[in-house]
Amino acid sequence: MKRAILLFSVLLLAATVVIGSMKDIVNHPSCPLCGMDRERFSFSRMLIVYDDDSEIGTCSIRCAAVDMINNLDKAPVRMMVGDYYTRELIDAETAIWVIGGERPGVMTRRGKWAFADQTGADTFMAENGGEQTTFETALQAAYTDLYEDTRMIRDRRKARRAHMAQEREAMK
Repeated sequence: MKRAILLFSVLLLAATVVIGSMKDIVNHPSCPLCGMDRERFSFSRMLIVYDDDSEIGTCSIRCAAVDMINNLDKAPVRMMVGDYYTRELIDAETAIWVIGGERPGVMTRRGKWAFADQTGADTFMAENGGEQTTFETALQAAYTDLYEDTRMIRDRRKARRAHMAQEREAMK
C-alpha cells in the first residue's frame, strides 16, 4: 500500500511539473498568426510578454518576428522559447541558437533552433549541421527570411487549394 501511495505521489508530481511547464500551451494552444498547434511544435514555440502585460504564444521564431513587426509600439519584456530537446521554455535571449542545417524550420526553410545548453546545441549540429549563434542573429535571420518563407507558404496553400479543387471535380 505504501508503495502504491509513493508511486501515485511521484506520478502526480511529474504530471504537475509537465502541466506547469506547458501552461503557456494551455493559455495559447494555437499560433494566432498561422494556426499551428503549439503543443505539436513545443520544441520551437515562443512566448512573448510585452510591456503592456499582453502576451502572445507563437509556434516559432518566424511567427514571433511577424508579431513583433505588427506590434512595434510595444516592447517585449520577456521572450521565452522551447528548448529543442526538452521542450521546456527557456529564456530566448540567453539560449544557444543554431541556424540552418539539414532540418527545415517551422514555417521557414532555414531552421532556427534554441537550446538551453551547449551539449544540446552540439548534439544537434553533429546530427544536422548548422551554425551556432545568438538570439539577436537568429531573430535577424527570421526577419531576413520572411519574404522567401511567405512566398513558400503562399505557394503551398495555392497548390493545396488546387489539389482540393481537383478532388472535388473528380467526385462529381
